[in-house]
Amino acid sequence: MNPGAVALRAGLQRGWIEFRQSATSGQDIWAALYFPAISLIVMYVLKDNTVPGTDFSLGSQAVPGILGMNAVLVGLIGLAMALTMDREDGTLLRAKATPNGMLGYLTGKVLGRAGTTVASLLVVLVPAAFLFGGLELGRLSSWLTLVWVLALGLLAILPLGAIVGSLFAGAQGMSIVTLPMMALTGISGVFYPISAFPEWLQWIAQAFPIYWLGLGLRSALLPDALAGVEIGESWRSLETIGALGAWAVIGFLLAPVVLRRMARRESGSSVAARREKALQRTI
Repeated sequence: MNPGAVALRAGLQRGWIEFRQSATSGQDIWAALYFPAISLIVMYVLKDNTVPGTDFSLGSQAVPGILGMNAVLVGLIGLAMALTMDREDGTLLRAKATPNGMLGYLTGKVLGRAGTTVASLLVVLVPAAFLFGGLELGRLSSWLTLVWVLALGLLAILPLGAIVGSLFAGAQGMSIVTLPMMALTGISGVFYPISAFPEWLQWIAQAFPIYWLGLGLRSALLPDALAGVEIGESWRSLETIGALGAWAVIGFLLAPVVLRRMARRESGSSVAARREKALQRTI
């Protein structure tokens, strides 16, 4: 069998194993659901407020954005954290030493994290369906839109998670990007329509895939009338496909290059040095 095919098969198995481990880990489940749960509670308190110019609940309008935020936390940041921790404990070095090991490793990480992200979104969506009215969950077209938006959105953000995780030698460095990422998520229409923001802030939000993922989720779950509060008074489905598709292409072109360069710098001495620093932090 072709060595690449063997690596991909091993990656599929690794992805399934990692998904099962995350799905049965109390710590992983808590990490995936903590921020969405807080957000749902906050928006439930504000559910009697309405979207400007409509009588639609602001809390219901925010549900797709909360799902998008969860995708960023569990998918992008979660994958980046997993990569940095695997560098610290030597997992990445062992993958590098195996023929086509990096291909299998990355395939498993991406698939496992994608499965965890989708599962976490469904877990959040179930209580949201009972807490907030007005969500278009009874239409087949809503679920079809949800499927393609999530698929394309994950293709856009997961490679970015691999790139970010490759830039830091340890999990401690991830704190540098977590706060800016949360700020970017906040201006991407999670809790309030982006059309109400200053124009310069709108342009910043539209430059990143988080906004387009949120917009696609809103087009799937909200009534068509709510498109009137969006930029251009439209769901802009074609633009969403173009933006997320472009980010997916960019990510999949850059991620292997960045990962290969990072893997070349890995050695037994570098892993030992990071372990020593980690031990010193715990003392």
